[in-house]
Amino acid sequence: MDEPGVVAAKPRASVIIRFAGDSGDGMQLTGNQFTATSALMGNDFATLPDFPAEIRAPADTVPGVSAYQLHFSSESIFTPGDDPDVLVAMNAAALKVNLPMISPGCTIIVNADGFSAASLSKAGYAEHPLEDGTLDAYRVIPVPLTTNTLKVLADSPLSVRDRRRSKNFYALGITYWLYSRPLETTEEWIEAKFAKSPDIVEANLTALRAGYAYAMASELFDARYEVPAAPQEPGLYRNISGNTALALGLHAASVRAGIPLFLGAYPITPSSDILAELARLKPQGVITFQAEDEIAAVCAAIGAAFGGSIGVTATSGPGMALKGEAIGLAVTTELPLVIVNVQRGGPSTGLPTKTEQSDLLQALWGRNGECPLAVIAACSPGDCFSCAFEAVRIALTHMTPVILLSDGYMANGSEPWRVPRADDLPEIPVKFRTEAEGFAPFLRDPDTLARPWVRAGTPGLEHRIGGLAHEDITGNISYDPANHERMTILREEKIARIADDIPAAQPFGDESGDLLLVGWGGTYGALHAATIAARDKGLSVSHVHIRYINPLPANLGEVLRAFRRVLVPELNRGQLDLLLRARYLVDTVRLSKMQGQPFSVGEVLAAVEQTLEGCQV
Repeated sequence: MDEPGVVAAKPRASVIIRFAGDSGDGMQLTGNQFTATSALMGNDFATLPDFPAEIRAPADTVPGVSAYQLHFSSESIFTPGDDPDVLVAMNAAALKVNLPMISPGCTIIVNADGFSAASLSKAGYAEHPLEDGTLDAYRVIPVPLTTNTLKVLADSPLSVRDRRRSKNFYALGITYWLYSRPLETTEEWIEAKFAKSPDIVEANLTALRAGYAYAMASELFDARYEVPAAPQEPGLYRNISGNTALALGLHAASVRAGIPLFLGAYPITPSSDILAELARLKPQGVITFQAEDEIAAVCAAIGAAFGGSIGVTATSGPGMALKGEAIGLAVTTELPLVIVNVQRGGPSTGLPTKTEQSDLLQALWGRNGECPLAVIAACSPGDCFSCAFEAVRIALTHMTPVILLSDGYMANGSEPWRVPRADDLPEIPVKFRTEAEGFAPFLRDPDTLARPWVRAGTPGLEHRIGGLAHEDITGNISYDPANHERMTILREEKIARIADDIPAAQPFGDESGDLLLVGWGGTYGALHAATIAARDKGLSVSHVHIRYINPLPANLGEVLRAFRRVLVPELNRGQLDLLLRARYLVDTVRLSKMQGQPFSVGEVLAAVEQTLEGCQV
């Protein structure tokens, strides 16, 4: 039954909502709860958590603003969305940071209590934005969130400070009413999360329900909306982030290979969650080692590989720089090792909490000497599972280190993920050499050129491998010039032959035409959505996304040359673009962005149209 004075819920195909406030306002928690509820309602969704780099910047200041954007839909979607339909701003600083990201007509729910004279000054406002006409183009709904929260919690035994902290649940209750979301999922989460603190449970539940009731009774909104469930293939689904998916993919590969998984890692944003996720799997036999530094972490993983385990190390760009020599050791000893780089903006410490794709050339060539290894890149949070599984398979099959590239956007973002059946995952055959007769450490498989893998301590198979140049077949230390060149070429050829073991590049859309969008990594969603939009406009546009970067798919050159123009959008200064131009001699068009944020669909679509018109983007 419709509520008095309120128009019935209107159907919407999709909605983009963005929560923003101080890093202590619980915006990530608020966004996560809205996401979990939407997932259980069957919506497709994509998220963009946007963290400040400072651990705890001064309250009400621009550097401390934390945000969480969610795009939920009754249709298939590929990005967290371009322009939010609703911005929830908990203070003046949150409004200032996020206002440039939204378009006129957007609904802005502001915490009126977050716009005091002191808050305005700290945020850098000379005039009051709610009063000076700054927001005339938007639908502004001021709500005294802090005051209202304190009122409904007047009888709570919690301190005033702790009662204030429940205002995010009050805001969440308002948005749940606005978009016809049930409270039960979040109520159950609150009761479980704060079970040891009954007063906090009661305060948060009261604030959540009060916000919902306030939105219902205040008539601030002339309508509420409903986003129906999206069509999905039958199966078991869960909400998953890229780091969680990657950890599960590594573990699944270990199970299907039948050998232990060892992770050596040093905590670094945004990869640290991989260490935490795998540590939880200790009961399943996973071994994790939090090392004293990045070098110790990768060396421990190499030692694990020498002992017959799946050796993994996970880091971000600065850690990759430190691991370079040890990765070279894994290359020259030809041991299976998976190196995960969850990229962030650089150089040096750079942008710890912002995304970028600036480590591609580092992955390919960021070591001394001729040091080839396999490089693959995930394209979405859920794809991190598949790519982690594939990285292990390649490492074990071809006896080589593999660099798996993720990024901060995928690592922290989430999407619905269909949980695969364990029996549906392919087995990863592993054979350890146990026969002593005729053994030499650098005998090679005639097809893959992989050398034999021997568990340390296998009787009769004692051998020496190390960082010094070694002789072909025997592995003895050798400084012979011809031998060094031969070993260099063999290691290069071994990586090149992986191309026979990976899928061909397959464009989405037509196999030839006016324009091909080429991307890699976390740009997939924006490029795919832009391609669909362009084709809906009648434009001759296709899209190919590259998962395997070294070696590249064997047919990629043919695919590129089938189009009149090739546009390469990247979150860097054109690293894949440089590689494609050098390798295939194609005249590409580069689209670069280095702002710590992913591409919007609109940005890519505008570049597509400009490129088709013959303009420089």
